Amino acid sequence: MQKIVLASGNRGKLKEMSDILAPYGWEVHAQSEFFSEEAEETGLSFIENAILKARFAAQKTGLPAIADDSGIEVHALKGRPGIYSARYSADEVDQVSDESNLQKLLKELEGVPDNARQASYYCAMVYVDHAEDPTPIVGLGRWYGEILRAKRGEGGFGYDPIFWVEELGKSAAELPKEQKNQISHRAQALNALLMQLRRGA
Repeated sequence: MQKIVLASGNRGKLKEMSDILAPYGWEVHAQSEFFSEEAEETGLSFIENAILKARFAAQKTGLPAIADDSGIEVHALKGRPGIYSARYSADEVDQVSDESNLQKLLKELEGVPDNARQASYYCAMVYVDHAEDPTPIVGLGRWYGEILRAKRGEGGFGYDPIFWVEELGKSAAELPKEQKNQISHRAQALNALLMQLRRGA
């Protein structure tokens, strides 16, 4: 198994990534095993922030690093929360959580009719071989859905309980883990990344 550091401390993300990467011979370690600092996400796009996070993790550990920057974009909100998805409710609560972010989004969409609640999860995933890697490998994924008016399902994390996948008739939180790991924005981005990594191996 080849060690790689995941530039995230999110347990849900670590489990999801480990499940997807293990069959390819990658042993995924959270950056929190090595250090506690967080990279400054000063980019204006998902790709920029993912590169910043991957370089920071590689620099701190000396290992190859994978980072993703992902979030949910809601059409009626002109793409918000976007790159701020993980800290969307920071202006309203002392301790940001998945629940506080989700509730803020639901509140903002209260007056939006059912036929105008389109959204998509977006993910930019980046691999760097080392901190100064001049050619980061980038994989992108987008998963289309709609925002529900109330939570459904117990699985997943983030905005999954209110992200409705029309063709499956379920929320992302109601999908079996194996199914989500095949079709999610993160799975799409990771598959795009793996194709390029295998090509260069």
